[in-house]
Amino acid sequence: MELVRTIRLKLLVSPEQKQALDTTLTANRNALNFTSKVAFQNGGLSTFKKLQQLVYRQLREDFGLKSQMACNVCSAVASTYASAKSNKRMKLSSFSHSKLVYSYNRDYTVETDKHSVSIGTLDKRIKVPFLVGENYLPYLLSPDWLFGSAELVPTHKGYSLHVTVKRAIDEPNLTECDAMIGVDRGMNFLAVATNQDNKTMFFKGRSIKEKKAKLVRQRKYLQRKGTRSAKRKLKKLAGRENRFMTDINHQVANEVIKFAKASGSRPCIVLEDLTNINMRTTVRLRDRYWRFSWAFGQLESIIRYKAVAEGIPVLSVSPKYTSQKCPKCGHTEKENRDKKKHWFECRKCHYKLNDDLVGARNIRDRGREVRHEIEITSA
Repeated sequence: MELVRTIRLKLLVSPEQKQALDTTLTANRNALNFTSKVAFQNGGLSTFKKLQQLVYRQLREDFGLKSQMACNVCSAVASTYASAKSNKRMKLSSFSHSKLVYSYNRDYTVETDKHSVSIGTLDKRIKVPFLVGENYLPYLLSPDWLFGSAELVPTHKGYSLHVTVKRAIDEPNLTECDAMIGVDRGMNFLAVATNQDNKTMFFKGRSIKEKKAKLVRQRKYLQRKGTRSAKRKLKKLAGRENRFMTDINHQVANEVIKFAKASGSRPCIVLEDLTNINMRTTVRLRDRYWRFSWAFGQLESIIRYKAVAEGIPVLSVSPKYTSQKCPKCGHTEKENRDKKKHWFECRKCHYKLNDDLVGARNIRDRGREVRHEIEITSA
């Protein structure tokens, strides 16, 4: 299997280079919207080669795109409509922000020793020096990492190039695990983890919720004010909440991985499958923003990609009754759990524990059952 990472290169463009990239980005955006209309008129065409046959010549002649740029436009639009078909949300896709994708060795190259990139524009290739964070240097300098596609992203002061790199790794083997780590995700505790020895890890989330509430109040106040200075502040505030939650989810994922590695030499992380969980859950009106804006899916994806890098398999199990089932006697009843007090007490055997920790233990035990079934099937 492949391990994929994205590194960000800050481009140090001159005024002339910025003008060339601005022109290229505008033409690419117009080409994307033109191609999107053609694809939509043809029933949401999501096959790259068929779409390319319809629009390639016009992309070259009318929009001035280079050959590889035109192909990348067709690929981006085809993948957009393929996703719309799978989600059953077919409508005309509009590209307000350009998605200018480069292919390595075709329309961009990287000179790691000189810290510069050569990227294509409508007119010609330009060589641009870049700055890169120290945390990205191992990906640039190691021969194990291979360059993939790159996306040109406009910033407040210029441009950055988001480059994907990849390397082959061995796929983690679930049957060789010596420790099962159950992880329950929530809001008062962002993550509660437990291992085979019932050792636990709690990551508190109440202060995170208070921080989100502060940002929401600040945004609402500025929106009500409506002055030009308030709008400038709103622009600065835009995305701060998402960046904050992304940073927190990285911290939580790091703690989960650290806990798993301390639990065994070949651990396995078990998560609940929370796909479409908000569609199946009734939430009070006053709590809907907090529930629906909480990045459960993002936390799972971060845990997964960090686990893959460490050679740790991640297993998904059903979330049904994980907070209502007694991990000691197996009795399942809604009244076992007191949500307000975050407490669990079995009505049958009177086993008592924190409700989130009960969920983590049940998730871990379900992971063991799934692993046992896999071993039987593969035997």
